[in-house]
Amino acid sequence: MSQLLYQDRIIKLVESIKTAGKVLALTGAGISTESGIPDFRSKDTGLWHRYDPQEVASIKALKKDPKSFYALNFQWWDTCLRARPNKAHLALAQLEAMGWLLGTITQNIDGLHQQAGSQRVWEVHGHLRECYCLVCQHDYGLEQLRHRFHCPNCGGLLRPQVVLFGDRMSEDYFIAEKVMSGCQLLLVIGSSLQVQPVASLPYLSRGIVIINKEPTAWDEQAQLIFREPASKVLWDLVNSMEKSTGPYY
Repeated sequence: MSQLLYQDRIIKLVESIKTAGKVLALTGAGISTESGIPDFRSKDTGLWHRYDPQEVASIKALKKDPKSFYALNFQWWDTCLRARPNKAHLALAQLEAMGWLLGTITQNIDGLHQQAGSQRVWEVHGHLRECYCLVCQHDYGLEQLRHRFHCPNCGGLLRPQVVLFGDRMSEDYFIAEKVMSGCQLLLVIGSSLQVQPVASLPYLSRGIVIINKEPTAWDEQAQLIFREPASKVLWDLVNSMEKSTGPYY
């Protein structure tokens, strides 16, 4: 199926979405690379080819040396905070507004889906909007970490609202598992499907479509595979859906 010409695959994707009763998207770092955010596992350019995540992005690393932890992680967090949605994010928001997509489960912490206009987003690895105190649980905006990483209220260590290595999953992950119930089609976009437990979510869907530049462990089970850029595939999908069903207002 993946050997079909590109336009034929787009037509089949349109047909699959139109006949599916419940469609969800699962996005990874690859959807945000066109916004200037590096991904994690791509050969040579991925962040985890330069750093050991257990050494730089774990709760253990934060507690051991908060100053070094924040100095390093803010280098790429700032890239996330400066980024703007690309056409792939905008296309998913439009598919949701058109009623063809129930919502988006994302591994990303950059908040670009919400900026693009998506209303139903489950951030399974947390987000960069806030931090909180490990002792008194008081919440602060992320900017607090630029000034000091100890709580103004009690002096405890502050941490970001992201899932670090060694953490339990966010509440959004467990909600996403429930949302996946009855999913007929899952669009996997920009994810290598290597990180558990998120990599197991496709088991909860009747069918999957892969939109990713590199192979994944789920390629053999996929109904369709796209290696083209996510922005091109998803925007062509929106245009094709509009042509087949009429414009969205």
